[in-house]
Parts: sequence; structure tokens; C-alpha cells
Amino acid sequence: MTRSDSGQNRPRKGFPEKRQAIMRASRKVFGRVGYQGASIDVIATEASVSTRTIYNHFENKEQLFATVLIESSEQVAAAHEAMIERHLGGTSSAAGLEADLVGLAEDWVRPRPEFADHVAIVARINSEGENFPAALHEAWQQAGPLRVQRALAARLARLAERGLLQVPDSELAAQHFVVLVTNTWGRGRTGFGALSDAETHEIAAAGVHTFLYGHLPRA
Repeated sequence: MTRSDSGQNRPRKGFPEKRQAIMRASRKVFGRVGYQGASIDVIATEASVSTRTIYNHFENKEQLFATVLIESSEQVAAAHEAMIERHLGGTSSAAGLEADLVGLAEDWVRPRPEFADHVAIVARINSEGENFPAALHEAWQQAGPLRVQRALAARLARLAERGLLQVPDSELAAQHFVVLVTNTWGRGRTGFGALSDAETHEIAAAGVHTFLYGHLPRA
């Protein structure tokens, strides 16, 4: 093997690192100013790369935003799937059901700093409403929220098969659970989104109590 041959077979140094830097910077910028307010120049400055480097990885801002949104949504969804499995994967008795659901609800409500930029992007999407492209909105839903809903619905259905829950429609039950445990509006004493451990537990326990009232098996 010649020196030139070995050079051709080696991956380009810095390629993955540059892409990761661009993705991190894009999440911050899109979360801060939204799609319309962001520019490739601003993202390049945030990532400490040139605009040419960004265009070496992505065709345009639209493709960059779509990639950031979908990859970030997949990461968040994977974290929620692991959370669901961690709390409900071992539930085997009615005695432990409520405690396991409260534990899941507490984790669900508790902010994840590593996903703060993603949350900001989602807030921007929700505020843009009809101006957000329908195809990208559907792709985001499938990669993130609907994927998580299906994972939770599947776990609730298994609990129902064991006779621990009554859920004729597992996807609807999953929606009920998420709405009930994430209803934190105006609950924080130290500002929006800032909940103490006691407040987090209170919200989680109340949501689970209401959920179980509607979904426990009837004698």
C-alpha cells in the first residue's frame, strides 16, 4: 500500500467534530431566534466555523433546520423510551403500579438541561403555527412526540394485559397520562418552569391519581 493509498482510506480529520459543532450551534440559534431569525452566518459564528464549512455539510438553511429538528427529536424520544422502560418495565403488581407511575411522571415533568435547546425550538414551532411547513411538522411528530406516545401506549397496553389497568384505547390513555402529569401551568413558586422537588412530586402524584381513577380495573 502506497502512502497516497493509505491517505485515501483514512476518514477526513475533523469531519464528525465539525458537524457536531454545527448541530450544537444550530440548536442554540434556532431555539433562540427561530427559523426565520436564524442565518447561516450567525450559526457559523456560533459554531466557530466558516459558512463554507456549513455548506459542505448541508445544502441550505432549510435542510440544516430539518436535520437539527429530526435528530434532536429522536434523541429526546430515545430518552423518554428509556424512561418509560426504566419505570414501568418491571411493574408486575397493583401494589407497585401507582409508585412506578408517579416515578415516571416526576421524571417526565423534571426539566432536562441537555434538551433545553430542543424545547426552545419546539416552542418556536408552536408559536409559528400555520407558517411551519406541513411535511416537516409531520416528520417531527413521527420522530418525536408520536414515537414517545406509541412507546408509552405499548407499555400501558402490556399493563392492561396483566390486569393492572383498564385501557380500551392505549394511545388515548397515553395521551391522558401525558396531559395530566405535564399540567404545570402556574404551579411553580419560583417562576415559570422552576419547580421544587416537592412541587414536582405533588403534580406527578395528582396527575397519576386522576389517571388511575379513570383507568384502574373495576370490580
